[in-house]
Amino acid sequence: MIDFLDKWIPKHARFWLMAVVVLNFSVYYFSRVIAGGAYHHSLGWEFENYIPLLPWTVIIYFGCYLFWIANYILCTRFDSAQAKRFLWADMMGKVVCFLCYVLYPTTMVRPEITGSGIFNEGMRFLYAVDAADNLFPSIHCFVSWMCYIGMRKDDRYPRSYRVFSLLFASAVCISTLTTKQHVLVDLISGIALAEICYYITGKIVYRKGKNQTI
Repeated sequence: MIDFLDKWIPKHARFWLMAVVVLNFSVYYFSRVIAGGAYHHSLGWEFENYIPLLPWTVIIYFGCYLFWIANYILCTRFDSAQAKRFLWADMMGKVVCFLCYVLYPTTMVRPEITGSGIFNEGMRFLYAVDAADNLFPSIHCFVSWMCYIGMRKDDRYPRSYRVFSLLFASAVCISTLTTKQHVLVDLISGIALAEICYYITGKIVYRKGKNQTI
């Protein structure tokens, strides 16, 4: 077990990875406690009604959790500078999400899931465990895009896997629309937030004299 941790989750990343997990759950929980009774805005556009509900994409929506675990470890395992840049960007983005959820809470109307089958059951389960709030920006899109940008220029990983990360992150973002969990502005803001936070923390790490920024 110790050998596994040292190989895949080195000491320089363990504290910050745990901090990211704790912060993620805290953002969801405390924002709902604070803003649960506030008026929730709707940011959807009328044309988004033409985006189809595709119950089978719930597989992508839930499958992304494995993607997140794998890429967050991969993006932080080589050196402390890259780990700090990546994980500080994540935490910065989560703080921004928390402020948005509290100061400008959003919601959306979800469709009624009819019919039977494993995918429809999956959709009903998703709607039951995840309330229609904390939408703007989309943390699903933010974290998935972080999984891509954290390694997109890192040639220590095969180009094929970096391309896969781009494609899967894109698929997750699309699935937030086709499962009717988010609207387009949530998706766009989630991706933009990841890019901005990663850029800012790169500047911070560079100014502190760390050995690399990717």
